[in-house]
Amino acid sequence: MGDYDFYAAQLRFAAAKAGEADPGVAGMMAALSRAADQIRDGREMRVPAEDLRLTARALAGVAGFLQRHILPEVVAAGNALGERQVRWTIDTSMACVARLMTHAELTGDGEALSMTLPDPPV
Repeated sequence: MGDYDFYAAQLRFAAAKAGEADPGVAGMMAALSRAADQIRDGREMRVPAEDLRLTARALAGVAGFLQRHILPEVVAAGNALGERQVRWTIDTSMACVARLMTHAELTGDGEALSMTLPDPPV
């Protein structure tokens, strides 16, 4: 199991839960799937210029979903590792949102962004 398998799994879970009711949502879920594919085996994520804002919105949605629906259940169950992983995913996703949006603004949505994920929780 890779160090970031839990993150890839959480992104895929959120993408599956959201469904694809409209094209905007479908695009965000595809962005999450692409991100999950990239981080499954490592700590690098590259987002194409045309997907910067879309990926940021998708990751913000993941963080919000986990914060509202999953974290309370994990805490209530007393699952310490699960709690660390969910909190890491929320924090990391929001940090990525900030980087993606800042980069999109500074480059006029004209340059891809590569990001290195922080160390996973232990």
